Amino acid sequence: MLSVTVFDDAPERPLLLLGSSVGTSAESMWRQCASRLYGRYHVVGFDLPGHGGSAPATTPFTIADLARDVIAIADQIRPSGSFFYAGDSIGGAIGLQLLLDFPSRVSATALLCTGAQIGSPAMWHERAALVRAEGTSSVVAGSAERWFAPGFAERSPTVAATLLDALRATDDDSYAYACEALAGFDVRDRLAEIASPLLAVAGAHDKPTPPDGLALLADGVVNGRLVVLPDIAHLAPAESPEVVAFLLDQHFDASRAAGITVRREVLGAEHVDRATAGTTAFTRDFQDLITRYAWGEIWTREGLARRDRSLITLTALIALGHHEELAMHVRAARTNGLSDDEIKEVILQTAIYCGVPAANTAFRIAQKVLSDL
Repeated sequence: MLSVTVFDDAPERPLLLLGSSVGTSAESMWRQCASRLYGRYHVVGFDLPGHGGSAPATTPFTIADLARDVIAIADQIRPSGSFFYAGDSIGGAIGLQLLLDFPSRVSATALLCTGAQIGSPAMWHERAALVRAEGTSSVVAGSAERWFAPGFAERSPTVAATLLDALRATDDDSYAYACEALAGFDVRDRLAEIASPLLAVAGAHDKPTPPDGLALLADGVVNGRLVVLPDIAHLAPAESPEVVAFLLDQHFDASRAAGITVRREVLGAEHVDRATAGTTAFTRDFQDLITRYAWGEIWTREGLARRDRSLITLTALIALGHHEELAMHVRAARTNGLSDDEIKEVILQTAIYCGVPAANTAFRIAQKVLSDL
């Protein structure tokens, strides 16, 4: 049985399981991110064999074996129940195997800095042989280069040191077995079998699992979404705990998930995902507020059609002089079914009730937006 770390002990809430990268532990990878989750979950991380608090492996194992071990953890907490899952690197590979082998058990997944195949078999076998011969200390320098985006270790020395200490403490044979498990992992031809919602999170600076591989995941499954985080490499939950927590809440919490779905449909997925990736500790509360209330509570109501909500929103933005928002919502109005002529009529109406100068500016902004479209 893999050892577990309970980050939020709330057995009555939905279960969220967290998987980590080779050479790290649940504690070193997920602690800061788990503490920033706004959604209400029973949050449990697990350690790979010979990592963190788990006993060393004495025989080889596969990714499918690890997926079965995760199901055993879930059964101890919530027998035969469904759960949410998030995993980084090999933790993401385990998530894919769970989706393929136990599809009824996984409600939704967030897979970070991972792939349907990670690296090449030869590379993993070479690293396994190196660690068996010289220990995990032999891969510390290379891991630091792969794991962290430029400048991260200088900005967050404590976090970087904690992760590298976890690597040094990892059992050598267990690390090697994990490498060999990844050498035998390739589910690229099975992605179309995966139907539950999947969030793929890539780091723009990730060399082991670059964004193209995460795009393959998002595009290959039935219901996938890709977000690329700037200034992040391979350990997104530790490098950017605030943004990753925000993404997990958007994906797993029902009210936030509804809001982000409508927000992406109306404003455009690229625009919203870019805004999400740029979230900071300073702006997260505001982003969460508008996702839940503006988009999750108001735009999802059945009392008005979306095109009618666009008419109202355009009028309000013109009246109040919110020009940046106006340009965005002119685009949204087109998405919601308004024609150029209807947008023109809205602005003409505002000339009477909001003032000619306001309408004049609105015509200038709308004309540029519509010309670009």
